[in-house]
Amino acid sequence: MTQFAVIKTGGKQYLVSAGQKLKVEKIDAPPKARLAQQGGKEGGPSPAGAASAREGGKVVFGEVLLVANDKKIEIGTPYVKGARVEAKTIKQGRSKKILVFKYHSKTRYRKKKGHRQPFTEVEIQKIVTK
Repeated sequence: MTQFAVIKTGGKQYLVSAGQKLKVEKIDAPPKARLAQQGGKEGGPSPAGAASAREGGKVVFGEVLLVANDKKIEIGTPYVKGARVEAKTIKQGRSKKILVFKYHSKTRYRKKKGHRQPFTEVEIQKIVTK
């Protein structure tokens, strides 16, 4: 039985299935100091209910646009009620540097800038529907 879903995170949509590894826009993790003050453990969900995006932590994507399996397809308006996708954080990092170079001829104007996009790599654990 093949089950897949379309989720929305970081302003983008992703087609996911269980066991798939995926790089998404950076998901913020609560700082260690705030976790300690609230009595939470590092790596698990914080007491406030926010998912921890630290390595090995659990992340829940609630904005599920579509869920499909071999027998049935559910399309949300805009989201599927009661559906969620559970994932485990593998790592957080920054992508390769992209260089941007501005140049105006004959004026000695040159600007060189670099950008590294932060990301969170997750592994989809399961797709839950009601």
